Amino acid sequence: MTERRMQNDLGLEQEERGVFLEPSPEELRASRERTASNMRILWEQRRYLLRWTLIGLVVSFVIALLIPSRYEATTQLMPPDNQSGGGAAAFLAAAAGGRSGTGAGAGAGLAGLAGDLLGMKNSGALFVGILASRTVQDRLIDEFDLRREYWDSKMEDARTDLTKHTSVTEDRKSGIILVSVWDHNPQKAAAMAGAYVQELNRLVAEVSTSAARRERIFLEDRLQTVKQDLDASALKFSDFASKNTAIDIPAQGKAMMEAAAALQGQLIFAESELQGLEAIYTDQNVRVRALRARVAELRSQLGKLGGQSGTGGALSSKSDPSLYPSIRQLPVLGVTYADLYRNTKIQETVYELLTQQYELAKVQEAKEIPSVKVLDAAVVPTKKSFPPRGAFTAVGALLFFLGACAWIFANRSYGAIDPQDPRKMLAEEVALTLKAGSLTATAGAAAMLKGLVGRGSQNGEAAGSNGAAAGAGINSANGDGPEDHLSQAAGRGSR
Repeated sequence: MTERRMQNDLGLEQEERGVFLEPSPEELRASRERTASNMRILWEQRRYLLRWTLIGLVVSFVIALLIPSRYEATTQLMPPDNQSGGGAAAFLAAAAGGRSGTGAGAGAGLAGLAGDLLGMKNSGALFVGILASRTVQDRLIDEFDLRREYWDSKMEDARTDLTKHTSVTEDRKSGIILVSVWDHNPQKAAAMAGAYVQELNRLVAEVSTSAARRERIFLEDRLQTVKQDLDASALKFSDFASKNTAIDIPAQGKAMMEAAAALQGQLIFAESELQGLEAIYTDQNVRVRALRARVAELRSQLGKLGGQSGTGGALSSKSDPSLYPSIRQLPVLGVTYADLYRNTKIQETVYELLTQQYELAKVQEAKEIPSVKVLDAAVVPTKKSFPPRGAFTAVGALLFFLGACAWIFANRSYGAIDPQDPRKMLAEEVALTLKAGSLTATAGAAAMLKGLVGRGSQNGEAAGSNGAAAGAGINSANGDGPEDHLSQAAGRGSR
């Protein structure tokens, strides 16, 4: 006895130290016998196991058929290019290369650092965040009426269900973004996956805060202002030119000076000729009279060009029906004309320059906005992704088989317990009490329902009490009372 105790203490000490002894031949033989005994028990209950396995196979297959099929549509997005901020990165790289003089290596390193600082390498994560944003989810919920599809009365519940039906992941190595959508309708799953890409493009363009976008917005406002100023200047210039027939003051002045010089020369020649004729002929001579009329007409034309009336030397009034302004009016009109012409040309030049800058800003904005490039567009899936009915059926049959095995061993272990064991007696008493209570409640409820339908509430209550009494009588007749069940269990235990 002392030696065995010492061996046990030694074994416990070795177990505490982590040293395990090999099992003895007796233990191995006992283990094999228990295994063989358990296998024999299962072999004896093979029909029972087969029956429940078949039941599990049928039940799991029916459940798998009842589960609606789910289809998965996936679209793959290329990682965005690093054009945005490239000019700043190149500037920083060039500055670093010029200062350090280490060559292209240092420039490339700083370019990469500049790219990190400018956020160019985070565009993939940015896209993933945008796709999971509340704005995109709300647009998809409204577009596809997902609140009715998911039976949700609140927008928050619809967003939660949409998140469960959507997966947005990014491959760390390649940067490819995968957008997967599950739905019972394959066409709808493909449409929702494509809608994610469309909403991503739209939202990226809306919330872009790049320098080119800010410049483009500023130029748009500035262009509108300059266009209004240009229109006003052009209108003033046209009104002035129309009222004063000042189409081109420099050209008009040059033409009028040339015309005045020609008329002055003709006048001098005509006066000289007139003086010669007056010395020969009388005043009533036809040639003298014609030449005098010509001289008067030349003087009148010179007066009009000079801004004088035909009789006096005063300036002609504004009501003078001459086609062009006079030479005396040209300097006065030229100042206003030059001012209006200069303002119009300035506004035209500013408008042209702003238009060029605006077009360049639009091009730069298009470069800086991270564009979404679809690698694989979502197509309508033809194969379901869930449920795997074969695996589901096999797992269900296996679970029923294991449950039947567990029931066999549990029933055998329960039968081996002494009927007089207080724990077994308590368990049987609790089971019988629950069974009797359930039968009584069921019978009473059925009788009460029948009484309410057929006779009214009072008769129904009477029928319920009679039904309860009838249920108690049935239980006593079948021997389902606690004392009868315990005696039967004791008899089975003695046998």
